[in-house]
Amino acid sequence: MPSLPLIVFDVNETLLDLRTVEPIFERIFGARIVMRFWFANLVMYSLALSVSGSYVPFTDIGSAVMKMLADTQGIKIDDADRKELTERFSTMPPYPEVPGALRKLRDAGFRLFTLTNNLVEVQARQLEHGGIAGYFERCFSVDSVKQYKPSPRTYAHVGQELGAAPSQLCMIACHTWDTLGAVAAGWEAALIRRVGNDVLPVGPQPQIIGDDLNDVADQLIARHVRRS
Repeated sequence: MPSLPLIVFDVNETLLDLRTVEPIFERIFGARIVMRFWFANLVMYSLALSVSGSYVPFTDIGSAVMKMLADTQGIKIDDADRKELTERFSTMPPYPEVPGALRKLRDAGFRLFTLTNNLVEVQARQLEHGGIAGYFERCFSVDSVKQYKPSPRTYAHVGQELGAAPSQLCMIACHTWDTLGAVAAGWEAALIRRVGNDVLPVGPQPQIIGDDLNDVADQLIARHVRRS
């Protein structure tokens, strides 16, 4: 029987509910939707820094982007606001279906890992606080290569560390930029359609698309376990 792919999860918004940081943006900016602008800019500037040959930890970029957005609107933020954002980002709860879906995948024989833009210590706190750390054999951070996803180096580093060929790896994420990078690196990919995220109909496409992690887990089991 062929071996099952090693499953590598994105963390922020894929496993953990990013909407729980919305109250900070509602309090400071007067609208929860600003959180979406903030996160989109956080991802964009992390990539811009990588392309320009610079590296700054993800949470530091997040604080800087919040200040930038506030400055554009003449809003004053202070250290307490930035600390609150970092604290909430580090303690986001998992989506309701996540623990059960992780258990289902593990019980089906899949080995589970993570790969996130966060620092290792931030990721560890997130997963421990969410009560899901025990499902993962190992957690990877882009900090190891100082290149943000979807840089090919980030995916290659995971494969090298696990001693796995690209075809033996599967990325699960709710962000198309992450599945684009994974498929381009030769991985299988599954996209979760979280609120505010969907398929981009250009570029490399994920092999699996689901409405939540439970849906994706069922498709992975049907694709790899039941077929075998």
